[in-house]
Amino acid sequence: MSDNRLLNAIKGKGKSLEGEMSFFDHLEVLRWHLIRAAIAIIVFAGLAFYYFDTIWDTVIMGPMHADFFTYQMLCKIGKIWGHSDMCITEIKGKIINTEMAGQFTLQINSSLLIGIMAGFPYLLFEIWKFIKPALLDKERKSASGFVFYASLLFFLGIMFGYFVVTPLSIHFLTNYTVSADIQNNFTIDSYLSSVATLTLITGIVFQLPILVFILANIGILTPKFMSEKRRYAIIIILIVAMLVTPTPDLLTMIVISIPLFGLYEVSIIVAGRVEKRKLKKEQEFYSNK
Repeated sequence: MSDNRLLNAIKGKGKSLEGEMSFFDHLEVLRWHLIRAAIAIIVFAGLAFYYFDTIWDTVIMGPMHADFFTYQMLCKIGKIWGHSDMCITEIKGKIINTEMAGQFTLQINSSLLIGIMAGFPYLLFEIWKFIKPALLDKERKSASGFVFYASLLFFLGIMFGYFVVTPLSIHFLTNYTVSADIQNNFTIDSYLSSVATLTLITGIVFQLPILVFILANIGILTPKFMSEKRRYAIIIILIVAMLVTPTPDLLTMIVISIPLFGLYEVSIIVAGRVEKRKLKKEQEFYSNK
């Protein structure tokens, strides 16, 4: 009896060690996926650092120039509507540096941010490669477009944040004064953090359909629930729009809210398709019994 107990204990310990090794093996695989993603981000950051002069003048400082694309479009729309006051001919306020290594730090931080944005699709690809082996064939097929759609929504959000949210916010904040005695001089850190935050947050917010797709597959969200709670969603979207932009301007908040409303409606459609696929699978399962 004692020999059997000893043998069973050894077998149990072996299984435990096998499970622990399997867990650590998974961690090792994940580590290499993240390392490859980090290398891609560093490569993009290096390219951004090398071409920083062009990127700084045309991209990062773009919303501070009166000839920026968004301001030109607003002027054209204003002329069509008969509102010449929509033309923005000057962006008040100056960007200053108050620290010894401020400009060098600015170049490094800007390059890293651009590297993260540019390397985001590859990061998603590496995450997908890590998750894919654990999925069933049907699950792989249903989620095969994850990297493409998540990257597409992210870049759409980045573009919306850069061409809509950022210039509207900058124009409002640079012109906002509580006293004529106070001049608006912004530090380079303040300007970069504002541009980066507005663009990145908008890119993340645009991932809503992907999040709904995951939650619908788990069974947490349904299209019926989302449709019934639409009125609450409208309030939440308005709050998010208010938080995304630092300006209290009502027009800016409405402009930001419109695509978020559209994303919510798209998310309802996504949840509906997930539910239909689940019902179809259940019907096939019972029909094959």
